[in-house]
Amino acid sequence: MTKMDEILKYPIAHRGLHDRDKGVIENSKTAFANAIKAGFGIECDLQLSGDGIPMVFHDAQLDRLTRQIGKVSSLSAGQIGHIKLTSSKRGDTPQTFSEFLTQVDGAVPVVVELKKQNDGHNQQLASAAVEVAKNYTGPIVFKSFYPGILSSVRAAGFTGPIGIIVTKITPDNDHFKELSIVERIIVHNLLHYPQSRFDFISANYKALHLPAIRFLRKLGFPVMTWTISSFEIAQKTRGHADQLVFENYLPYRASR
Repeated sequence: MTKMDEILKYPIAHRGLHDRDKGVIENSKTAFANAIKAGFGIECDLQLSGDGIPMVFHDAQLDRLTRQIGKVSSLSAGQIGHIKLTSSKRGDTPQTFSEFLTQVDGAVPVVVELKKQNDGHNQQLASAAVEVAKNYTGPIVFKSFYPGILSSVRAAGFTGPIGIIVTKITPDNDHFKELSIVERIIVHNLLHYPQSRFDFISANYKALHLPAIRFLRKLGFPVMTWTISSFEIAQKTRGHADQLVFENYLPYRASR
């Protein structure tokens, strides 16, 4: 079984198996422990700390998930690691990518999203993440919205599967203003493939109908879809995706 086959075997818990109402926060040690116990794969996000350490944290800013304000990149990994995630019942704090991989230890597949760094340190994040993962033996893949970041992952020496994240770029989308009309055409039609050389596609479920995604899936490119939050949405993706990334509902209880 290839690494990609392992990634596609069981549904993937988006930012871990979290539930804020129960004090389990996204991208937290407890959320990841819950996913491991249930046998689900894990999707997580990486941001770069001020001292160049990949941190498992979704936002560039601290305020949504902690009681502090400011950029993740303005603090050291040590400082970030002492900040409690708001409403965490167990007092979880953000982990380094290294700590996260030690926790998972190959128990379940891992899908790692590299977030765009607003200070331009995309290549640094990619290189640091690949360095941390170089001796990891469990199933792991990297993905990103940005073709240049995928190119940096390859340049840093990662030989496993890499994936491009796709969503419909509409005026209410966060990526709309940062992309020109030409760039939006390139993104929707995956015309950056000669640069990014992705191995799989991670598509928002509303983008599964895009011709490029349908065409490439027929050519054999695996497609995972996100973020699936109900049985009804999951049913709509059947026949159009090979794997789903879920949140706030359980697609089924994976066996260990």
